[in-house]
Amino acid sequence: MNKRIILALALVLGNGALAQDLVITNARLLDGAGTDIANGTLVIEDGRIVSLSAGGPPGNTEAQVLDAAGRTLMPGFIDAHRHIINGDSEAWFAEQAEQRMREFLDAGFTTLMSGGGPVPGILELQQKIAAGEIKGPRIITSGRVDPQNFTTEGAARAEVRRLAGLGVEIIKARMNTVDEKALLSATVDEARAHGLEVMVHASSSPEIMVAAVETGAGKLVHTPHGGWVSDAQAGLVADAGVENLTCAGFGLPTFGAYNDDNVPTFRDGSPWPQAILEGGSATAGEKAVNSRTLWDNGVTLGFGTDTSYHPRDGLKHELRALNLMFSERDLLKLMGPNTAAFLDMEGELGVLAIGAHADLVLVEGDPLDGIFELLDVALVIKGGEVVSDHGNQQEAAGS
Repeated sequence: MNKRIILALALVLGNGALAQDLVITNARLLDGAGTDIANGTLVIEDGRIVSLSAGGPPGNTEAQVLDAAGRTLMPGFIDAHRHIINGDSEAWFAEQAEQRMREFLDAGFTTLMSGGGPVPGILELQQKIAAGEIKGPRIITSGRVDPQNFTTEGAARAEVRRLAGLGVEIIKARMNTVDEKALLSATVDEARAHGLEVMVHASSSPEIMVAAVETGAGKLVHTPHGGWVSDAQAGLVADAGVENLTCAGFGLPTFGAYNDDNVPTFRDGSPWPQAILEGGSATAGEKAVNSRTLWDNGVTLGFGTDTSYHPRDGLKHELRALNLMFSERDLLKLMGPNTAAFLDMEGELGVLAIGAHADLVLVEGDPLDGIFELLDVALVIKGGEVVSDHGNQQEAAGS
């Protein structure tokens, strides 16, 4: 079956009621958890994967059958640290929400964790997507309690209580200095009392990373810069069972996201390298090398871009950094099951496995031949529903 027929079928499936009973056949089934079937079939019922096997579809199926024509079927992409709503929430919903969410789906992202945007704005987005008012990735919400914004432990605890009452799913806290350790410890303690975890932006130095782990926080955002992580420091993170998101593209020059004249910029469009925190360009190398050091010492390293611009550009930018230090198989594990572990959703996201959410991406090539094949998305499925044909829109959507 050629690409045009596949896309036509996708449009038929996606324009009606939720297409949650679906058979995808003639696909390379590939994930980072060990599934690699050269010519396989995957069956979806009620939005979940119910079987995957080598060979053709079952002969008695009444579900829609989609011929993948030999393309690679993978778990939907997850960005576990993304700035989603920018600026005023009300204006963003009125002017940008539908287009921005469409861009994520077209890029292959089926799950996003907020990197600490406006509350209750991010909660409203989650509700609108769940209710079908906006078509977009599943949203996991967070709220910020940065120690530098509070003068007392009581004030930090009160903010945690407020956010927990609103219904956020995780607390985000940025730790800038070791001196903020007591305030962060209070934040972690209060969050745990409300059944919430704390993910700490602790990237300014390896020493701050260690201090964040010593507060009892369960998750780290950003591999450190401002110095090299030692094996002993990485082992401390691993022994504590703390997952870490890479965000390794931080500090790399960005091309195309803010201009088209081949002039490098920082990730927010400001000059590179002058705009990098602490004024140095070593960040670009330190984050990538430190990511590998953490990985080699047993830390569960997941995927997050910490970007706010077009999601396909953000994916490309982060892959540029990670491609320095990780094999393609490493990256599929990092982006899939490891990121699901960071979200506490092992076995539900990031894998092709029975019982997992049917969040899937069909890519044209083989990512094991080159990780940038992930940018060439043909089809996107979320919860068993075809949500993006993507094939006719990719060139216009991003650089």
